[in-house]
Amino acid sequence: MRRITLSLAAGVTLAGSLFLGPATGAALAATDEKAVAEHFAAVGLAKFEDTAASAEALDKAINAFLAAPSEEGLKAAREAWKKARIPYLRTEVYRFGNPVVDDWEGRVNAWPLDEGLIDYVDESYGSESDENALFVANVIGNTVIKIDGKDVDVSEITPELIAGKLQSAGGVDANVASGYHAIEFLLWGQDLNGTGPGAGNRPYTDYDLKNCTGGHCDRRAAYLKAASALLVADLKEMAGKWKPGGEAARVITDDPKKGVSAILTGMGSLSYGELAGERMKLGLILHDPEEEQDCFSDNTHNSHLNDARGLQEAYTGTYERMDGTKMSGPSLSELVAAKDKALDAELTAKLQKTVSAMEAIAKRAEGGEAYDQMLAEGNTAGNQLIQTAVDDLVDQTKSIQRVIATLGLSGVTLEGSDSLDNPGAVAP
Repeated sequence: MRRITLSLAAGVTLAGSLFLGPATGAALAATDEKAVAEHFAAVGLAKFEDTAASAEALDKAINAFLAAPSEEGLKAAREAWKKARIPYLRTEVYRFGNPVVDDWEGRVNAWPLDEGLIDYVDESYGSESDENALFVANVIGNTVIKIDGKDVDVSEITPELIAGKLQSAGGVDANVASGYHAIEFLLWGQDLNGTGPGAGNRPYTDYDLKNCTGGHCDRRAAYLKAASALLVADLKEMAGKWKPGGEAARVITDDPKKGVSAILTGMGSLSYGELAGERMKLGLILHDPEEEQDCFSDNTHNSHLNDARGLQEAYTGTYERMDGTKMSGPSLSELVAAKDKALDAELTAKLQKTVSAMEAIAKRAEGGEAYDQMLAEGNTAGNQLIQTAVDDLVDQTKSIQRVIATLGLSGVTLEGSDSLDNPGAVAP
């Protein structure tokens, strides 16, 4: 993914505060960069704690399913996976602009993946790849695989093996062995429906030791169990980094002005290059269901919606925790309003407009037409829903750029995307 550097006017530089004298009013006096940064970090801690807790609930559902494989148990594990995605996607705005999160993110949310590394695949998947020697390595079906020409013992599938030997094996990004999407594949299996109806449909008997389908049911269960435990550990590790004094939190709070820059970098990069570009426009250009994020489960509509809600929460300083506790505090919105009320109202409205566009996609998906079907060539209505959301994301990014300039934050770099900036480079 390319990076684009936005050349923004620095505006008026003020020492210690973005406010000018008493005109801001006593009620706004506490809403300075420091207060905004500290509240943003506090919400970050809450979000990552919720994310870790939801992963523990997923792990519990997976272990219950593996203890007594059944259709009902598999369904429960799948539902727990979908629920676990919700708080995680709300954290993605914390990634860009914070290298502590960005360097870690690939361990839990890397995609797309060459699933043949992990398990059996349909013949239509193919048998080799010029880019990936491990395209059909099938760790579950083998006890030894070759990585960089050397034999690697994979007889015991553990979190340590997945994290240390298999993730990005051979230096290939598509060798995704850990995280949400590896677990998603193990729960749903491949979606072989193209842009037609239906998600992955792995049978529960792929884990039934007495009536095993797919072969190697014991090793498949070991892989799923290890991947789930690893996800919990990775998320708990990141939650710890958002505690006061933690290295992720300090990126935001040590230098509040830089912290505000990091927050807006996260908002602009997720909004434009990542979500509008790589996750949505690319799939629309190619009409390719492989370019949807949650491609095994057909849950992409929910992931995009929760990313958009996370962007909104980053600006408003609000968040409702899994236990129902509502958080609010000094926000970017208040910071911007003190400088330019019209600009604050503009971005607030655009963020809501984007959420509404994502809700329209989700409504259509819940009504029976999945996101990959909306991507299909010739699906005019589905394509337009996705394009509308892309346009709204791009438009809100323009306002984010204006906020960056208004707050006097120069040298901010946002993620770009060929899908938006040079679509000819990715056209089929």
